[in-house]
Order: sequence, then structure tokens, then C-alpha cells
Amino acid sequence: MSTSVKELVRRYREELWNEGNLKVADEIIAVDCRYHIYDPITTLLGTGPERAMKAVVFYRTAFPDLHITIEDLFAEDDRALVRWTFQGTHTGELFGMAPSRMKITVSGMDMYRVVEGKIQEYWVNWDTMGFMQQLGLEPLEAHASA
Repeated sequence: MSTSVKELVRRYREELWNEGNLKVADEIIAVDCRYHIYDPITTLLGTGPERAMKAVVFYRTAFPDLHITIEDLFAEDDRALVRWTFQGTHTGELFGMAPSRMKITVSGMDMYRVVEGKIQEYWVNWDTMGFMQQLGLEPLEAHASA
């Protein structure tokens, strides 16, 4: 039985990210999956399921209660587009920064290309500046005066 592109993408956000079920990565992500990450703070390297697992562990360590809500999900042929909202409380170390206990909300969008029932390519663009500002890592004044 084949899995639809929408079901696959939903599993990526709900089972892998929200539940922290790392074994899902091997089931839904191609070994040579390429990531296109457009933000200045994500420095995790690699391809395939391991890259996704590193990202999940990194952010779930800093935000153990993280929850990503899928706001919109569109799919056609081998592609899917997701608009999402991330919420969590910073209770673990992040970039060497001690937990701030700050509750944050950040939005973003992903696009996926699926081949033979697995994610083959993944693009993400999210509000990293808002993320950093909410944690006090980038002052609003510095950005406003630039």
C-alpha cells in the first residue's frame, strides 16, 4: 500500500518532530535526501535520516515540549508544501545558552519532494530572527537601527 505525499509529510511533522519518534526518519526519509536550509543558525550537517534525527534531538533537547502545528498542507504530484507554527518552552541548553524558560512561537514553511514513498528533498524557510529575538539572542533595537 502506497503512502500519499500528504500522509508522509504529516508523519514527518507529527511523529518525528512532535512525538520525537526517531525511527520514523528511516521509514520516511531517503538515505540520500538533500536538505536546503535557509537560515543562519542551523549548522547541522549531513543528508538522509541522520540529518533529520540530529535536528529533532537538537531542538527537542532545548524545547522538550515543542509542538509543531500544521496550519496548511498542500500536495500535488511528488511535492508538498506545509505552513506550520512551532511552539515550545526553552527548558534545555541551546547554542550554549542556559534555559531561559521562555515560551516561544515561530512560523515557517517547508517544501518536500517525494520519490518512491520517501522524502528525497526538503526545503525549509522559517522565522529565525523572531526565534532569536524571543530568546533574547538578537535585540530588536539592533535590527531596527540597521
